[in-house]
Amino acid sequence: MDQLISEIEAYAGVVDRTPQAVLRAAIGAGWSEWESWKAGRSSPTMARVDRLRAYMAAHPPKRKDAA
Repeated sequence: MDQLISEIEAYAGVVDRTPQAVLRAAIGAGWSEWESWKAGRSSPTMARVDRLRAYMAAHPPKRKDAA
């Protein structure tokens, strides 16, 4: 779970969004779900993890030198 949290935080940082916003866009997560994952009170199913990773891969950060 720590690796997934780190992946989401890194992705959110480079796309200039909050982790909560990334989860909401990727899997329709509620606003409190991120904090619940970080606190260890809940965790995503593998299907949700797969959808989240697919979203991040399909929406890579924009390159700064792109016009």
